[in-house]
Amino acid sequence: MDSFSTLIRTASHEQHVEAETSTFMSDLLGGRLGVDAYARYTEQLWFVYEALEAGAGRLASDPVAGPFVQPRLYRLPALERDLAHLRGPDWRAGLSALPATRVYADRVRECAEQWPAGYIAHHYTRYLGDLSGGQIIRDKAEKTWGFEKKGDGVRFYVFEEIGNPAAFKRDYRELLDGVRADDLEKQRIVTECKRAFALNTAVFRALGEEFPLSA
Repeated sequence: MDSFSTLIRTASHEQHVEAETSTFMSDLLGGRLGVDAYARYTEQLWFVYEALEAGAGRLASDPVAGPFVQPRLYRLPALERDLAHLRGPDWRAGLSALPATRVYADRVRECAEQWPAGYIAHHYTRYLGDLSGGQIIRDKAEKTWGFEKKGDGVRFYVFEEIGNPAAFKRDYRELLDGVRADDLEKQRIVTECKRAFALNTAVFRALGEEFPLSA
């Protein structure tokens, strides 16, 4: 029988590919969009991570979600430095969430407050995704818009406190395998994982509408 970490990875594979190959992401990584589109995407990430991390402290002692709450992963301070670099010191004044982002962040917050096992699904899709695929985005952003390597503008993708990403991912999979939930609850976590990818894809779609490439 497959381990839970394998189950969660294979079950969400389709959605994962869909999110990665969205038109907006393809255009962004292909250098066909300006830095403004990148900044707008970074703003949307702020809302999602604010929802993820604002409730994390409360979950630290939770028997199910607690082991996943690791301050060394937190991205909010890095996102805020990036936004100050991209939008200037008054970045908060112009910050706005797309309706799709609002729906996504609200769902993350709802899980954090009411369903710790569901929170794990969002934790997994975001942190592991940004730790892995995020490096491709960082590299492209540095080359396309001339950000300093691992500097302001791309700090979100630099996990300074994760010295060995491969070892971290291995440990993370072990945490997933040891999650304190029965089979039915695990199935619900997998379903929530798919939902997280779908919510993320909806944000990409909305960004694609805001930044259409002129045909």
